[in-house]
Amino acid sequence: MTFPDLLEQVGGMGRFQIVNVLLLSIPTLMMASHNLLQNFTAAVPGHHCRPHPRDNASTDWDLAEHVRVFTPMDRTRRPIQCLRYIRAQWWLLESNATISNTTEMDTEPCRDGWTYDRSEFSSTIITEWDLVCNQSRMGPMAQSIYMTGVLLGAVVFGGLSDKFGRRAILIWSYLQMAVAGSCVAFSPNFIFYCVFRFITGMALSGILLNCVCLLVEWTPTYRRTITGMLSGYCYTLGQLILVGIAYIIRDWRWLQLAVSVPFYVFFLYSWWFSESVRWLVLKGKLDRAVRELQRVAKMNGKKEEGKKLTSQTLKSSMQQSARPEKSTYTIMDLIRTPNIRRISLYLCFVWFSTSFAYYGLSMDLQGFGVNIYLIQVIFGAVDIPAKFASLLMMSYIGRRVTQAGFLILAGLAILINVFVPYELQVLRTVMAVIGKGCLSASFSCAYLYTGELYPTVIRQTGMGFCNTMARFGGIVAPVVQMTSDYFHSLPLIIYGSAPVISGILGWFLPETLNKHLPETLEEVERKEPREENLQIHSLLEIVKTTG
Repeated sequence: MTFPDLLEQVGGMGRFQIVNVLLLSIPTLMMASHNLLQNFTAAVPGHHCRPHPRDNASTDWDLAEHVRVFTPMDRTRRPIQCLRYIRAQWWLLESNATISNTTEMDTEPCRDGWTYDRSEFSSTIITEWDLVCNQSRMGPMAQSIYMTGVLLGAVVFGGLSDKFGRRAILIWSYLQMAVAGSCVAFSPNFIFYCVFRFITGMALSGILLNCVCLLVEWTPTYRRTITGMLSGYCYTLGQLILVGIAYIIRDWRWLQLAVSVPFYVFFLYSWWFSESVRWLVLKGKLDRAVRELQRVAKMNGKKEEGKKLTSQTLKSSMQQSARPEKSTYTIMDLIRTPNIRRISLYLCFVWFSTSFAYYGLSMDLQGFGVNIYLIQVIFGAVDIPAKFASLLMMSYIGRRVTQAGFLILAGLAILINVFVPYELQVLRTVMAVIGKGCLSASFSCAYLYTGELYPTVIRQTGMGFCNTMARFGGIVAPVVQMTSDYFHSLPLIIYGSAPVISGILGWFLPETLNKHLPETLEEVERKEPREENLQIHSLLEIVKTTG
């Protein structure tokens, strides 16, 4: 009897599994808020230099006159944000005045701060700490620091959950997210802001990794796809919730607090979760594994079947998984054996390119030239049909085709914008939305697919490694945007090429549709020659025959 058989014995997809899936999925609603929060808390409103204090005494002018007298204009008649006139240019108020009468010697940097347009955002970290002009890179740097925290959290919490259990690390991650997220809202300066954002990034990885693992390890094989997609749709809905909260709360501190406080509630109810029985068995904790199964059986209305379980019956029924093995696994086990090494290499490219292109598009909403709330709604809404298409394809065609197909489509959609004139903003936005939708579908598939490819003994370590590559992609994405200084379309070429290349590599991953989860490294290595290897062999035979 295998573990899937034990799950069926204690109720299959019963009441416990339904409640477990719902409680694990609800926090995902707020995780999107933290990932994309800086689109609003670090938004850059319109701004221009404050005039010299000696010229700022009068308040009788309207805003247009104020800007015209104290702020130089560029060739498109827009205020220059980082320069001001040394002296008030009263003559510019004359109807026939032209800007050509002004020389470069009339201007100077903003020595007395900036005046911000607060019609859309009452307060952001940009307006509070004047992160504009010479400090304009501080906003993107804060997001990179956050993503670095997500990266480190994937490494740290992935290994810790394989060592100490999924439940314990998940509980701690909820608490860490709640406390650190609240501290961000009370940051006295930019340095503290970055430190606490870094800590929330680490917590996010701990939550994400362990939620996915508990979903996969407590759900019967035939329900893994639908439950995985439910969690993905919660993230999509979370993007729309973020727009609503940000639209109502325009002050960045209150907005930060609003998306952090719910994690105190998640921390409190997370004590209800059951530890993964697969992990308990592999760690030799058979008595506790039996108690967890009996608890599940009771909740699923299978109390009598649960009473029949003992540590001895569990040990004999899962002899393959419960036999003595290495007590500790490290990241080196991801490359120690041939099949696992090949899987890790392919997944490395898949996760990196998906995240790299995803954040390259998602964190530059103001660059589309339309209302930031509207574009966030569109970017969030496109995930609904994209993830539904991913669900159908994973269920009926398979994980491998789904993963590779959406990556290639995403890359092509981004690359098309290289040839679309910049003036056609609507078409460029449509192609970007299509690309983002395909990348979201790829993400949904990747989380489930990766959990199915790695065996239980290193599943969290593998998920942590893959998330590390994804977060590395998120860190690199803003840096690549700077290459537009050398060639305007170079960022799009890089963002688009990476998914295409990874999609081709992803085709060589093994298929996991309707297959039991592997428990040990030996199970992965004992498998028959993989389907893609057989296909390659068949293709070579065809070539030889037709040659």
